[in-house]
Amino acid sequence: MIVTINPATEEVLAEYPAMSQSDIEGVLDEAYRDFADWRRIAMHERSRFMLRAAALLRERKAEYGALVAREMGKPLAQAVAEIEKSAWVCDFYAANAEGYLKSEEIDMDGAKGMVVFEPLGLVLGVMPWNFPFWQVFRFAVPALMAGNGAIVKHAPNVTGCAIAIESVFRDAGFPENIYRTLHIALQDVDTLTGAVIAHPSVQAVSVTGSTAAGRAVATRAGRELKRSVMELGGNDPYIVLEDADLEKAVTACAAARLLNSGQSCIAAKRFIVHRSVRRRFEELLLVRMLGARTGDPFDPVTEVGPIARADLRMELHRQVSRSVTQGATLLCGGTLPEGKGYFYPPTILSDVIKGMAAYGEETFGPVATVIEAATDDEAVAIANDSEYGLGSAVFSADPARALAVASRLETGNCFINAMVKSDPRLPFGGVKHSGYGRELSSYGIREFTNIRSLYFG
Repeated sequence: MIVTINPATEEVLAEYPAMSQSDIEGVLDEAYRDFADWRRIAMHERSRFMLRAAALLRERKAEYGALVAREMGKPLAQAVAEIEKSAWVCDFYAANAEGYLKSEEIDMDGAKGMVVFEPLGLVLGVMPWNFPFWQVFRFAVPALMAGNGAIVKHAPNVTGCAIAIESVFRDAGFPENIYRTLHIALQDVDTLTGAVIAHPSVQAVSVTGSTAAGRAVATRAGRELKRSVMELGGNDPYIVLEDADLEKAVTACAAARLLNSGQSCIAAKRFIVHRSVRRRFEELLLVRMLGARTGDPFDPVTEVGPIARADLRMELHRQVSRSVTQGATLLCGGTLPEGKGYFYPPTILSDVIKGMAAYGEETFGPVATVIEAATDDEAVAIANDSEYGLGSAVFSADPARALAVASRLETGNCFINAMVKSDPRLPFGGVKHSGYGRELSSYGIREFTNIRSLYFG
């Protein structure tokens, strides 16, 4: 059985039967039969279904937002916003998929060449719990609009969300099995996910999750010679230069650290601050972090909900404790609250240097790390001194200077004077141990197509 637990109260929410290998093979066979028809459906018809999915998400946003809040602890207002963003990506690809996949003609010295974008088959998505709707929709929507079928292995602790998403596509009129969820118990994940990747109907895989999970899935996909996209962990640097508007910078930095209670691969994690303004930055950040209310996700004043699981909270606390033992200064937080729920207070670690846990490891929770830099060059060197390369940000009053710093950062994206966000209009992904491939925009929808060349002599 798969058991879901409310992280704010530690109560059991529901139990669900896990699938066997035979059950999974049946799902894949049914999905492939629907794919054979779906790939031939005209793009305008696919768009009609997708617009209906967007409408259903908006109609049900209160219900689904509450489900997200119960299952993984996201504050309710943020959870509802996640449902609305999921509807947006449906609208976006309904409007743009046809243009993104339009055939391209190429002059071949008097002959004609053509590039066409064709569906691959079934695409497996291995999805995380931290944005249980958005992560799935940003994967599934372009995959479906490209004519593929989508199979999702969701995180077990958000199984209710997984079932709800499946109902959205069915209720919107999509073929019954073109989008399916696999319910796999934790102890069976490695074996059964490997069997799914090896299945002949599955032609590609997309992973959003930890670097360790991505490495395991990518290894199996590589063995089967199947395409993969990996959106993995991050230790995002936010560089604050001495000419930045500190109040605006702190507002953006704190929001980027506290969103989803800090449980995001693109959350701000390392604040690399110029020496001359570091103390003032810390003073402002301390006020902001101490003012962030932690508590019941359904309370409108709550900004920081619980960590999603007990084991994740303990790992976060160990990272903070190790960093303090290694010489970091604890400005606030850093203690395990008493009582029910997997809560962790907003925390600031100062005087962080290379070798400390908070310097090199991804901290998945509301823990801000402040690192001092004397020059732009040193700030860039510290930012790049990481195995990760997902998001980054630079704060400066001089756009040219900010761009010069941004151009040297080894990341998949950089936001200037703003917090990092995923947006359907921009490609999203990382480099180094943060993964490869891209989601969203025209680049994301083409990842799971057969880019085929035609020549007319």
